[in-house]
Amino acid sequence: MSSTSLNKRKADHIELTFRSQLSENDSRFYYEPLLAPSPDISVIPSLIVAGKTMRAPWWISSMTGGAEKAGSINANLAKAAQKYGLGMGLGSCRPVLEQTESAADFKIRHLIGDQPLFANLGIAQLEELFLNQQSDRVKELIKTLEADGLIIHVNPLQEWFQPEGDQFQFSAIDTIKRCLDVFDFPLMVKEVGQGMGPKSLRALLELPLEAVDYGSFGGTNFALLENLRSSGIRADEWLPATRVGHTADEMTQWICDFQHRDEVQINAKTIIVSGGIKNFLDGYYHLQKVPHNTLYAQASPFLKYALLGEEPLFEFIETQLQGLAMSYSYLTVKQ
Repeated sequence: MSSTSLNKRKADHIELTFRSQLSENDSRFYYEPLLAPSPDISVIPSLIVAGKTMRAPWWISSMTGGAEKAGSINANLAKAAQKYGLGMGLGSCRPVLEQTESAADFKIRHLIGDQPLFANLGIAQLEELFLNQQSDRVKELIKTLEADGLIIHVNPLQEWFQPEGDQFQFSAIDTIKRCLDVFDFPLMVKEVGQGMGPKSLRALLELPLEAVDYGSFGGTNFALLENLRSSGIRADEWLPATRVGHTADEMTQWICDFQHRDEVQINAKTIIVSGGIKNFLDGYYHLQKVPHNTLYAQASPFLKYALLGEEPLFEFIETQLQGLAMSYSYLTVKQ
């Protein structure tokens, strides 16, 4: 380091000293500064999803940015997933079922390369297709999009809040089991922002799914979003119900309890922790806590930077991966 650079750094330290004091630490971690060299992203573990290798345990969650922007958003995210070895879930592919010309916005296999790519349909659409004996349309969707499998998003509370919401004839778990019986491609199941209680979580973990995705309380709350679309007495009286749900911390603890008591046979291959994951520290915490093959997932940050373009998106991902490498090098989670 040159003397000029050293002098500038020391001047910065003096100027910033009084702005650099914190009274509270992040009590989730032990910081171990003596046991590893400088962080390198090579310390981040890879893992397999749907037979394909991810170079980091970080999933790009299903999202939407408005129909007119879906194509560019999906393209940017696919390029990022390919460049950094991530996996990706598409936003709801219902438009492709209803209008075949919409497929162009979702056909990104040529951009994502050999990284995991999953299509996405709601539990209500799947129930309707089964009732109409049209399950082959789902198989055609997977083939058209060259997807590795399907994410089933489960959102009964959102549908209940939605004025034009779907009505269900069957429980979600019955429809999911039917999907497992009929489809020969990998299936993931996720809630969309309320999480799920221990009985529902256990029921999913016992199924031979590719992944169970928390979709927990703490991120985008679609029950609240739908309630904001309403007005008057209904909006006022239903508002307390938008707080119904379960956080990622709760769900991770239940899985730990299941494993500790040895009372649940986990047949799902992977657990995806999502909902309220703000940064690499949140993600790393759950990666270390969950006693299973685990990813963490985010949607809003990816959407934010994908809307800005490739370079901001790449910079965001690189920054987060560097943070994750630091975590693997210097932090252990308090049990």
